[in-house]
Amino acid sequence: MTSSSAPRISTLRALARLIPFAKPVLPRLIMGFFAALAAAVISLMIPLVLQATVDGPITAGDVPLIVWGAIGVLLLGILEALFVFLRRAFVLTPATGVEYEIRQSFYRRLQRLPVSFHDKWQSGQLLSRMMQDINLVRRWLAFGSILLVVNVMTVIIGAVLLFRWHWALGATFLIVSIPLWFFGYRFERNYGVLARLSQDQSGDLATAVEESVHGIRVLKAFGRGKHALQKFTRQVESLRTTELGKAREVGVLWFWLEVVPMVAFALCLLIGIWLAAEGQLTVGELLGFFAMATALRWPLESLGFLFSFLVDTRTATDRIFEVLDEENTIVDPENPVTIEAPRGELAFRGVHFRYQDAPASERDLLDGIDLVLEPGETMALVGLTGSGKTTLTTLPTRLYDVTDGTVELDGVDVRDLRLDELRRHISMAFEDATLFSATVRENVLLGRDDIDTKSAEADAVLAEALQIAQAQFVYDLPDGPETTVGEEGLSLSGGQRQRLALARAVAARPTVLVLDDPLSALDVDTEALVEAALRRVLATTTALIVAHRPSTVALADRVAVLENGRITGVGTHSELLRDSEHYRHVISSLEADDRRERTQQREVEVNL
Repeated sequence: MTSSSAPRISTLRALARLIPFAKPVLPRLIMGFFAALAAAVISLMIPLVLQATVDGPITAGDVPLIVWGAIGVLLLGILEALFVFLRRAFVLTPATGVEYEIRQSFYRRLQRLPVSFHDKWQSGQLLSRMMQDINLVRRWLAFGSILLVVNVMTVIIGAVLLFRWHWALGATFLIVSIPLWFFGYRFERNYGVLARLSQDQSGDLATAVEESVHGIRVLKAFGRGKHALQKFTRQVESLRTTELGKAREVGVLWFWLEVVPMVAFALCLLIGIWLAAEGQLTVGELLGFFAMATALRWPLESLGFLFSFLVDTRTATDRIFEVLDEENTIVDPENPVTIEAPRGELAFRGVHFRYQDAPASERDLLDGIDLVLEPGETMALVGLTGSGKTTLTTLPTRLYDVTDGTVELDGVDVRDLRLDELRRHISMAFEDATLFSATVRENVLLGRDDIDTKSAEADAVLAEALQIAQAQFVYDLPDGPETTVGEEGLSLSGGQRQRLALARAVAARPTVLVLDDPLSALDVDTEALVEAALRRVLATTTALIVAHRPSTVALADRVAVLENGRITGVGTHSELLRDSEHYRHVISSLEADDRRERTQQREVEVNL
């Protein structure tokens, strides 16, 4: 996902959405604005002093007054520099505070949004919003917003003052400047489209880099580095074309911002000389007029940059709020229920589930699941690929919510529990074991926020979890449990990652343990050791285990057969072998896959 289909609102309304974040520091920002305005007003006073000095002391030859005039100009210049310094001092720190709050809110929102949101959004798009767009907003608040308002006011005040010397000069300057408003409007319209496209393409580019880095082993193994580079090059060229389009729009605006004032200067010079020759204007007034016009040149020229900055910031704000405005469908209930003494009964009652983007013509992926796990019972879930096993395991912890029916823990609908309580009672281990760039200790104790990770209790929990998961290899790492694993744990083997993920689930000491084929990457001998240790945990814990090996089925008290989104059989292994033809087919498939894995393992051992 790269853009929102929401209707486009005005730039001012879009930027006004930042006010809640800026509200705590508004007094400092307002003081920075007035400091900048004071500096601008002082810069406009200098031409008035010059005019008075030329028409008075210089014309009269009064040297002391000429010196005082020069001192006055110097003091005004120093005062202007002081207010510029105050403007920066007032706004820089508050702007970083606003950036901090937006970034915190954005990350907090990412954590709270459901998995269905992350299924739709590219990680690079979220990363570019988190880093580039929020940083752009901070720079706009600290610099662009104040200068744009102050420079526009400076131009307006200066234009009014131009009439002070002669109406013809002021009128000429303003009439010639009218085309700037047309080109400014055209620029805002065209540049806005290009700015949005550019920022979205930057997000796509970030996604491409991230995918290539994470998949570098696959690209190298299949020799597809050149293919990835060609795809990346096409994306870079698209972004380059967009950036060139932005540059052309800025260039056109800068051209007119340069040309129009020069034309106005030339016409005013001709008119001014004629007025001076006619005696309608003194030399000092003519000098003051052009000094004022010169003072207005920087504010006029800066409008091109500031308008492009404004449009970029507006686009960045839109992109940020596209995430902040996303509806969070998985939230705590208004009147939560608490389970004081959890027993561990997990029940699926009439459960239906379909993904949001599934075609209406398709049947539900889970089509009326009825299944009850008794407290302390281990239930194996088996089925062919695509039957819905993994989807079913995501429902107890509300990674997704059912579209119909209920999932109950000890008779309580899981939607009636606070999320933190629910996920304290139910723990998961996934087939795709994800580790974080942190120490082994921090990864394993991730679910134990109730203990100090450096305490003796934490050491005991860690040691027990590692022993159950047969992850004693941790103690052979350079720093033992304090060893930092690489990003996503890629410095470890697949089996090592799975064992640490299993240890993390066990260390949480949940009432219900949901395991989505967590042993698939283990060799047969290690799997047997893990299963033997798991039996001690499962003796007192309710467990739902997705089984892809016959040995995993042996862990279970009962087995549930999932076929085309429905439970078609529940019983012991022996009962199902006797009564369920589909179960016999599934088990034979699992045994065939298991034999292939064992054969491949023996071939590897022989080659070694």
